[in-house]
Amino acid sequence: MYVVVVNIQIKPESREAFVAACRDNHQGTRREPGNLRWDLLQSNDDPNKYALYEVYRQQSDFEAHQKTEHYLRWREQVKDFMAVPRQGLKYQSILPTDPGGW
Repeated sequence: MYVVVVNIQIKPESREAFVAACRDNHQGTRREPGNLRWDLLQSNDDPNKYALYEVYRQQSDFEAHQKTEHYLRWREQVKDFMAVPRQGLKYQSILPTDPGGW
């Protein structure tokens, strides 16, 4: 499985709009056949810091995701909300070894 963790820090006044844009992206992404998980996490220490946790069957599924209408719409909607550029980290899942382990 291919895992992407995106660290995001937004401007405080953008919180509500950011979450709304993420909700739309979440709903579209979860309908993609190669997506296994898409979580939006908010920091307990700083309400303006978020992480996206995304799991795909394989890297090509993530690459296909980046071409979808809902992802491109999200990227455009949130670009001015960022306090600093978002940081995406990519991983290969070791455990569980299959999606049934979720």
